[in-house]
Amino acid sequence: MKRGLSLILMLAGLPAIPAPATAQAVSALKGHNSNAPVDVEADRIEVQDRADRAIFSGNVKVKQTDLTLQANRLNVAYAGGTGGTQIQRLDASGNVIVTSPSERATGNFAIYDLNRKLITMLGNVNLVRGDSNVRGGRLVIDLTSGRATVDGSAVGGGAGISGGGGRVTGRFTVQQRPN
Repeated sequence: MKRGLSLILMLAGLPAIPAPATAQAVSALKGHNSNAPVDVEADRIEVQDRADRAIFSGNVKVKQTDLTLQANRLNVAYAGGTGGTQIQRLDASGNVIVTSPSERATGNFAIYDLNRKLITMLGNVNLVRGDSNVRGGRLVIDLTSGRATVDGSAVGGGAGISGGGGRVTGRFTVQQRPN
């Protein structure tokens, strides 16, 4: 029955709830090209070339095709090579906002692992799609499958990260039906 309910909710465009503390949905970022160029703008940049790292701070905005990430601070881990600089990972902190054409997610921290094609957001996470939203401690978006999962508390369960008492909460709009 749980599997059937999940399938019905997925088809209705609402997050499926396979377990009490987890919510899942298909993200608009399914199939996102993590190999596309990454544009970054900020008030300040510090390049630590020996550490293969760049630190952006102040009004940071990252754009990669339909994906936009905004934050107070961004650490970019990269690898240099014969083919040029390859970004491996983006670590964002402070008022993090990730947007796609149909979704907006906010949280305290975000990690975008370009190699694994995963975006993980931690701390007071809120995922909004249309008039529906889901809140929790951690959001993981798999860019390959488009699967978005919200957990009630972040890994490690620290009180400063959680923001929801270990539970997922949500409000979902219901399509109006004729009486």
